[in-house]
Order: sequence, then C-alpha cells, then structure tokens
Amino acid sequence: MTYAITQTCCSDATCVAVCPVNCIHPTPEEPDFGTTEMLYVDPKSCIDCGACADACPVDAIFPVDRLTEPLKAYEGINAAYYEGREPAPVLASPTFHPWGEPSFTRSLPSDFAPLRVAVVGTGPAGMYAAEDLLLHTNAEVTLIDRLPVAGGLVRYGVAPDHPGTKGAGDALARFHTHPRATVRLGVEIGRDVTAEELAAHHDAVVYAVGAPSDRRLGIPGEDLPGSLSAATLVSWYNAHPETAPGSVALGTAERVVIAGTGNVALDVARILVADPAALAATDIADHALAALRGSRVREVVLLGRRGPEDAAYTASELLALGRLPGVDLVLDTHDPRIAAAVDAAAPGDKAALLKDAAREAVDWSRGPGAGRRRIVLRFHSAPEEAVGPDAVRAVRAGGAGGAVEIPAGLLVRAVGHRGVPLPGLPFDEATGTVPHTAGRVDGMTGTYVVGWIKRGPSGGIGANRSCAAETVGSLLADAVDGRLTRPAGSAKAFGRLVRSRSRSLVDARGLAAIDRVERARGAAAGRPRVKLATVPELVAAARRSRLRGAVG
Repeated sequence: MTYAITQTCCSDATCVAVCPVNCIHPTPEEPDFGTTEMLYVDPKSCIDCGACADACPVDAIFPVDRLTEPLKAYEGINAAYYEGREPAPVLASPTFHPWGEPSFTRSLPSDFAPLRVAVVGTGPAGMYAAEDLLLHTNAEVTLIDRLPVAGGLVRYGVAPDHPGTKGAGDALARFHTHPRATVRLGVEIGRDVTAEELAAHHDAVVYAVGAPSDRRLGIPGEDLPGSLSAATLVSWYNAHPETAPGSVALGTAERVVIAGTGNVALDVARILVADPAALAATDIADHALAALRGSRVREVVLLGRRGPEDAAYTASELLALGRLPGVDLVLDTHDPRIAAAVDAAAPGDKAALLKDAAREAVDWSRGPGAGRRRIVLRFHSAPEEAVGPDAVRAVRAGGAGGAVEIPAGLLVRAVGHRGVPLPGLPFDEATGTVPHTAGRVDGMTGTYVVGWIKRGPSGGIGANRSCAAETVGSLLADAVDGRLTRPAGSAKAFGRLVRSRSRSLVDARGLAAIDRVERARGAAAGRPRVKLATVPELVAAARRSRLRGAVG
C-alpha cells in the first residue's frame, strides 16, 4: 500500500526530509520545486512507512486505501506526476530514487558568536527564517509584527474552511516560545520605531512584510460602492483587526462577479455560496457569518482572461469547488474555444478537470433564479467596466462575441497582491518588491528580505521555506565574512524602546493568552476558535493575562 499527498499540501518539503526512500518529489534541490502545484508520492517507490504523514504540518498525506470519496482522485494525481519520469533503479522492488550528495549549508565556525537578528513579520516567510536561525545557529531572534497577534497570512489569508492548511501556522508557532526568541508584537516600523533604530539594536534585520496591497483592474467604475478587492473580503471574513465589520456589505446582491480565477478567487466564491451552517463550525469571523446567514447571493461568476487550460487556480482548489454541497459548478460556453479546450484536454491537464462540469451558454438577461446556488466559470472574458451610476449594478465583460453586461450587486477584483514601500528601505515600483541580491537588500548592509516582498506575490506557504533558506544563507555568509556591524544598542535597550513607543505591545505570554481566550470562546460556541476582531480586544486579552500573573 502507498501513501498519497492531497489537497491541503503546503509544499514546504517537511515530508521530503523524513522519507527514507526519497519517494516524494520535487525536492527543494530539483528545478521544478516551487513551480508544481503540490508535492507527489511515487507509488512505485513508497514503502508504506507513514513517516511523511506523521511529519506533514497540514495533515495532507494519507494511505490510498483510506482516502475519503472527495480525496480519491489524489491517488491518480500522485501517480500521474511520475508517468514518463521513471528514475534509474538503485535497488530492485521497490524502485528507489537515487539520493543526491549530502549538503551541510549551515556549517558555521565553532567559535561563531551569537547573532542578534530581528525578523519583521510573523507570517510563514518570517517564521521559516526564524526557524532556520533558531534550529541551525545560536542566534537570538526578535520576532516583530505590526499587529498585536502573530500569524500573518496563515491567520488572516487562509480560508476558514481550510483548517488543515492552518496547521502550518501551528507548526511554526512553537518558535514563539523558543528560549532564544523574543516576541514584540504591535510594533510598526516607521510608526513606533524606524528601520535605522531597529538596525542599531540588531546584527541583522530580515523583513518579511509580504504584499499587503492589491492590484487594480484599471476600469471605469472600479471605485463605485460595491466594488472591492478580494484582499478586503478575505480579511473581512477572517476577522482582520484592520478591516471593519462593515467594510463588506452584501446587501441584496443575488449575483457576484469576481475578476480572476486564482485560488483566492475560488476561496471567495466558495465562501460566498457555502452553507452558513457548515461555516459555523470554522473560525470565520462572527460578523461575516451573520452577514452570510442573511445573504441573498445565489450565483458567483468568475471571469478569466485566458482559457481553461491556462486558469490560475490549482487542480486541488478546483476539485474542492466541484464537491461543494448544494452548489453547481457551471462552465459558460459563450466562446467555442472553451468547450474545445476541455474536450481536447489530456488526462492530467488542467482543462480536463472541467470535463464533468455542467455546460451552458448563460443568458445574463435572466437572474440567478431560486434553485440551487452555483458558481459559473466564464473564460476568455475580462471586465471592462463596473456599471453604476451610484453603486455597482452590473459588470460589462468583454469576450469573443463582444461585450456583455452581467447584472451584479458586487464586483470583487482578485487579480493579485502587491507589496508596498516600507519606510527606510528601497522599493521597486514596477515589481512591488524591495531590490535585493539573494535576499540582501541593495545598498543596506545587514538588511535582508524574504517572502513576497522579496520575490513578488507568488508561491504558497511552503515556497517560503526555500526562499528563507536562501536569505538566511546570505545573512550567515555575511556574518562569517565579517560584513555585519555589531549593534550599538542592547536587547534590553530595544525592549525599553518599544515599550515606550507602542501602545499595543504584546509579548509571548500575551500571545499565548490571546490564543487561550479565542479557543475558550470557540469551545463555548462549538467552534475551533472565535477570533478577537479588533486591536483593543486583542491587547486587552493579552494584558489581562499579564495582570493576573502580576497578582499571582
């Protein structure tokens, strides 16, 4: 019996490291690592030891004979990756993949002095960098985040109905209490401390601030009420403290148009038409759950500029969309190229996943109707205008047969994220990233970047592990070569500085208190957690714990 990797794979390669027969690919050393949608188990080499399943941080690996009906397709998906890739056998039965030469990339001099490193951002990119430093060096790490709670996009970007994916955050959270880690949350660079002050108290600073802004469509009517970014909607249903409960108004909308076909677009579509009773078992924001319970949305239309063979979503996300209870997946065949691409697709091609989808040349003059809810995929179509005049009433979309007007009460742009300038660091407006060389910020000794602010908004959670490895490698090489400047200020001095500047400072004990409060609220409601949705609530929960500790 073999194992198979399934939908929630985060591609961080933890499973690769523990596999005794090297049967999980691509590995971080292979050229297609980071470009495939997930990792895959070779069924001809797997020896059924289960080490990968035990190590997986997102519970994505199962024996194929225990795959539930929604996941059975992954037995074939894993096997298909290896078709035509048969490795040269090293041993007979099973066929083992040959191992590469061992590499010890974190071999440091025995007298190497401890570094003091600040990591700005506690999402996956920052925490993978912190993990590398804490596990492989004797560095002391200061974890900094502008929000008074850690987690970044794992907490505020992963859809609430994907609890397995959130497991990656739980695995990284163990470093919050590492004896050589200090947590300083609620500290914003440029507001509470400057980049220069941060550098003056640390040997090196690693910025993992992500890409918090969104790309715009550049069409007329984009700023009308009822037009918003997917980033806003995702933050809204994930209880982001900087997104007000009233920032998303579903109103009387029965149809929503989403520009984009990436995974975020599919997440938003799924949440908008999912059964609120099912969402009530997740950590979705209370205000979002209440709004969805009263929602009249019956149909979500996703517009994709290209064809189904080039859709931006991953196969696993589309498979999940097609299994949503009570929701139909419809392929709009307004352009003959769409059906032709699906029919001609070979097994394993992205377009082939739509062979079983219902097909319809949708008549947009008709409303969504009172039947089953549905998600419509409209390829070879791009938004040209949000039609008002006082709010979004329709979206004009182009296509092969000319433009059509799709009546809708909400337009969501899901066409990508974008980095924003950080005070004190250089910024490339064209790419939305900080200019760097292998993670070294150009012109700033001792300053580094990792994650989306380094490489642009591409790649999932696991891609940040190899990205962080490159950056940390550059940092350590600079330290060994004597290129870093010893800090003038001490760790205690930095602690005093942030305590005097930040009104919402939270440490590791306060972070643990927030977690306990949210889990307790969740237990009372029969949910995994109920998130505190504002900065004052988060800070108050953290400080109550500190006061109780002082009294005790």
